[in-house]
Amino acid sequence: MTVAAYLARIRLNPYSKDVQRDLRYATEMHKTLMRLVPDNVGDTPRQDTGLLYRLDDNEHESVLLVQAAIPLTPHRLPSGYGTVDVKSLAPMFAALRKDLTVRYRITVSPVKRERLPLEQKNQRGKVIPLTGAQADQWWTRRASEAGLHLHSSTATSLRPASSRRNDTHPIKHQLIRYDGTATITDPQALTAAVLDGIGRGKSYGAGLLSLAPVSPRAE
Repeated sequence: MTVAAYLARIRLNPYSKDVQRDLRYATEMHKTLMRLVPDNVGDTPRQDTGLLYRLDDNEHESVLLVQAAIPLTPHRLPSGYGTVDVKSLAPMFAALRKDLTVRYRITVSPVKRERLPLEQKNQRGKVIPLTGAQADQWWTRRASEAGLHLHSSTATSLRPASSRRNDTHPIKHQLIRYDGTATITDPQALTAAVLDGIGRGKSYGAGLLSLAPVSPRAE
């Protein structure tokens, strides 16, 4: 069965005021990127269209990867926002098979729910961000559930993603990027994880899992 999904690679224009605003406030970035999918798609448009994104920074440029389950419309981005290339992810999904070694990259927002005493059993504890070894353990567990057996994993702490300062209830998501290699143990679970995203903060640039096969020579 062919899996329909699309990926836009946006090389951001650092001189664009829209880009500068969106890099400061993840909620604004989310609003801009939702222009890439049609309006009026449902009550939960990000979830309904499968839109996920990740910001990859290096010393030369900032690149946005935007994934969705429906065709993307780059012409709806603000003028001068960046250079956009769009491709189908169907060939990548078709290549996924058990025991294939892949390189991966993902930005996640690892958290746990606070445990409350028994007298508060009907209440929900607050969400606590995870860092260090606890975050690494979280990612290893979630990767396993997603059909990946990790061989290596390098963590990079990123700047937290935040909403605007004047929001009534400002939100921050702690972000960690993981890079490494892994073996596919369950292609079906992995396909679902790539399409759905992993963890919380998907409107804040977390959850998009990128995969690329490792050549035999590289192994």
